[in-house]
Amino acid sequence: MMPNLGRAVKYDVIVVGAGHAGCEAARACARMGLRTSMITMNLDLIAQMSCNPAIGGIAKGHLVREVDAMGGVMGEVADAVGIQFRLLNTSRGPAVWSPRAQCDKKQYRARMREVLEREENLRILQAEVSGLWIEQDSIHGVHLRDGRSISTYCVIVTTGTFLNGIAHVGEEQYSCGRNGEAPSQLLGEQLRSLGLRWARLKTGTPPRLDGRTIQWDRFEAQEGDSEPTPFSFLTRRIDRRQVPCYVAHTTEETHRILREAIHRSPLYSGQIQGVGPRYCPSIEDKIVKFPDKTRHQMFLEPEGLDTYEVYVNGMSTSMPIDVQSAMVASVPGLQDAEMIRPGYAIEYDAIDPRELSHALMVRRIPGLFLAGQINGTSGYEEAACQGLMAGLNAGRRLGGMDPLLISRSEGYTGILVDDLVTKGAEEPYRMFTSRAEFRLHLRIDNADERLTHMVRRCGIVSSERWALYERKQAQKSRILSFLCERRVKTTELALAGDDRPTYSVWLRRPEADIRQILGVIREFLGEEPAPGLMTTIETELKYAGYIQQQHRQMARLRESEDRQIPEGMNFGEIPGISREVSEKLSRVRPATLGQAGRIPGVTPAAVAVLAVYLDLEKRAL
Repeated sequence: MMPNLGRAVKYDVIVVGAGHAGCEAARACARMGLRTSMITMNLDLIAQMSCNPAIGGIAKGHLVREVDAMGGVMGEVADAVGIQFRLLNTSRGPAVWSPRAQCDKKQYRARMREVLEREENLRILQAEVSGLWIEQDSIHGVHLRDGRSISTYCVIVTTGTFLNGIAHVGEEQYSCGRNGEAPSQLLGEQLRSLGLRWARLKTGTPPRLDGRTIQWDRFEAQEGDSEPTPFSFLTRRIDRRQVPCYVAHTTEETHRILREAIHRSPLYSGQIQGVGPRYCPSIEDKIVKFPDKTRHQMFLEPEGLDTYEVYVNGMSTSMPIDVQSAMVASVPGLQDAEMIRPGYAIEYDAIDPRELSHALMVRRIPGLFLAGQINGTSGYEEAACQGLMAGLNAGRRLGGMDPLLISRSEGYTGILVDDLVTKGAEEPYRMFTSRAEFRLHLRIDNADERLTHMVRRCGIVSSERWALYERKQAQKSRILSFLCERRVKTTELALAGDDRPTYSVWLRRPEADIRQILGVIREFLGEEPAPGLMTTIETELKYAGYIQQQHRQMARLRESEDRQIPEGMNFGEIPGISREVSEKLSRVRPATLGQAGRIPGVTPAAVAVLAVYLDLEKRAL
């Protein structure tokens, strides 16, 4: 049921911002049949890749696969415009394999806009949102800087780094959202005034170089995979032209230049107050924090097929321009390189994600959802999965349904959301495979099996995607039955003597490879197996014991997640819990016993006391 606001409403949902979170949120809402408006300050910069034009990477590739499995758009667009695909971590087990693609920056933006403009229920407006229309602690719409107000039932704010953004290049600083774009100051000031806890964070980018001025033969080429691994389950194969990236290294001269100019760095002069990401430090940070390292690796990555602009991955900096020029020239092969754009750091406001429910809705302002870097995350992929979940849950709220919540055992998306709303973000949050308790279960190849059926009822999974999913699951069931029942023929696989195990038993051997029996499977199936299905089957058979062990661990986790904590519980009244712990519980307001145990500083003993108290309360009722 739609909330009764007692007035006409132009849009069911308004999405503020058109970055990676905004695009996923807007498309999800539109596909759910909601009248949706996405408002951006510049129509030409929808889905702008303001940092590296790459999608995926370690753990990030898992997020993109999950977004795709749930009907999101990022994976399809990346497949269409990727110019170098690599499957990372293949020297390790399949639990941590992660796809990555260098994309054509301009084409990514154009393709995303094209996809969004095809959505019948979506309207894209160019305007600046100056404030949220809030009455009686409930969202009613947005106010635009041009004086208009637009009413709605739900607002999803996805403003990225634009809230009170300030860019730093050496001693120079100026207000912006991304370098050269206007910041969102009016909305930023209003959000600060709402009483929500907020933080100041920082991110940055490296200089961009003119590829025509680089001596490419001085660097080691890094080619992509000969058989690219797509992000989308709908993509059969990648036939697009692929290009190499190149490996470079800093030198002792680079380090000398940076050490001598470190006093001019905004990071070390006290000019920057925001907290930056520890896993992606600037080049000057690396020099200071790792003084014993004689060189640092960098990658020269093309920004597109029809541009000479090259991204220097690993050289993020906010040093003055003259220092940046000297730093670049100190790398053999870059001594004559011309800098198209200098690197810069940007500070921006972020809301403490502990202000949110697991549905990504602000607890104290019903109908207001936040997604992306405004929640303290970094990266396109982290933003995209939040945008999708915020859009889904805004739509479900308007339909009178409970939120769609993904648990930590069901997806990296669930881990990200749970980490944010439980632990907050003291620094920009990035997803890693190490954050997952059940990595062997949360693989890239089975993201559709884990998640597609969960969102089917929401309406954003296309009939084509659902038909592919059902066909794949039917094939999987048939093939597994065949492999478990049929024994290897004596003429196959060069097995010794009377050794005739079933195919499933044979596949558990370290030297066994399912590609060796692909012809046998094709003959039995009578058709081509669905993309990625052979990897799933081989993994589940080889690691069956470990997977079963994880399933038992997941069952124990679900037990603690099923122990609900009443929404209005007064934790200060629970005997045996310290004031410090009760304050932490009161701040986060955990929904379950499992979530309470993940709050930093809440001890296992306190969780045990809380469990006993919940049992007593239940008996009293």
